[in-house]
Amino acid sequence: MVSRNRILDAAARVYAELGFRGATTRRIANVAGVNEVTIFRIFGSKAKLMAEAISPSPEPGEFARLPNVPVDPETEMTAWVVGQLDFLRGRRNLIRRTMGDLEKGPAFSHCAGDGAQYALVELRRYLASLTSAGFIAADRDLAAAPAMLMGAIFADAMVRELTPDVFPRPMSAAPRAYARLFLRAIGLRERGKRNALPRRKAPAAGMAAGN
Repeated sequence: MVSRNRILDAAARVYAELGFRGATTRRIANVAGVNEVTIFRIFGSKAKLMAEAISPSPEPGEFARLPNVPVDPETEMTAWVVGQLDFLRGRRNLIRRTMGDLEKGPAFSHCAGDGAQYALVELRRYLASLTSAGFIAADRDLAAAPAMLMGAIFADAMVRELTPDVFPRPMSAAPRAYARLFLRAIGLRERGKRNALPRRKAPAAGMAAGN
């Protein structure tokens, strides 16, 4: 197991630096400190090794999580955005390489989209919890909001240094800004009003006077 994890880590690092062609099994073996034969004995082929090395693992702690029962949506969403940005920035070189290798086949396409899919599932689950808790109206159209939030987070993580003026500044302020915009887009209700009944219209002036 130690050799397997060491090889996967070495493969991801070499791939992020040199791409698919440059990430030879010999170079990966040297970085991992194992015999090249060990790679084929454990993974079978370079393609299988690379597919596993660049695919995000859904292990607990790998991705930011949202609570099952929402209490403070702004704080919870801000923390989630922080986690997403940290995850993407930590894998930025690897993600860029993967996007450049998408034409090499469906395996790379699948690996490149895994992280986004995990995040989308988590976000949709949280939206359902917000609706159940009365933070969002049940008839609210929520289809586009997750895609817009994830797009903003991804762009921030990948190209902020290229176009810094496009994103919230300073960088530390970005997570809360994105969280607030997202919550506004989904129509989050104020805590004190989320279970309140609709207000009745006040009678017209003439009616109030008995005219």
